[in-house]
Amino acid sequence: MPSLLPNCSVLLFVLVLAPLAHAGDASYKSELFQRTKLIYADSFDGPLNSAFWEVRQNTGWAIKNGVLTGSPSSPEFQEKKKASADPSHAGLKPVIWLKQVPENFVCSLRLRYSAKAYQKGFPLLDLGHHTNTITFDEKKTTLTLKKNVERLAVEQPLFALNQWHEVVIELKKGTLLLKIDGQKHVFHSTNIDMAGQHQIDFKAVDAGSCEIDDVKLWEGL
Repeated sequence: MPSLLPNCSVLLFVLVLAPLAHAGDASYKSELFQRTKLIYADSFDGPLNSAFWEVRQNTGWAIKNGVLTGSPSSPEFQEKKKASADPSHAGLKPVIWLKQVPENFVCSLRLRYSAKAYQKGFPLLDLGHHTNTITFDEKKTTLTLKKNVERLAVEQPLFALNQWHEVVIELKKGTLLLKIDGQKHVFHSTNIDMAGQHQIDFKAVDAGSCEIDDVKLWEGL
């Protein structure tokens, strides 16, 4: 009787690769890149992948019902930090980093920032640390480049609080495409650049929450 082991090995190999192949086929067609290579995909059905996520400022993050959910740090940590030489990192708002972001990238995700009201400069998405900063309020979306070197504000697309949004970001040197719920704006500037940067920072509103789901990250080729 012939051995079934070779066939079993092939089947196991296919099953292991199936989730990654399916995620790569999730068929978002990039507008800035001719080709993309899937780096990471997560629908948060298991433990948090620490190779790609870094919790900051001792804020509270947990996977709840298949959603990565962030809350502020504990009152004890906040009081201790406020009394220290570094009061600005007291974890009043949820903060987390998505790591291993390529210099040229596409990222899609579902995102919800919840709070009673917007806060000046928050919530935000920081593409590279303080490098390409997207902030949201009720009237505009603002891209601030390299802290305060350049500021570009647009009336659309907007990001409403307390609602889930489908977000897509594409970035290469000189160009940033932002799409929220299918509505897009393409920013152009010589200051748009991810050179030397490898992260996306998520920062909510003080005393608010952040929820992240269905993340996919590609390298743009």
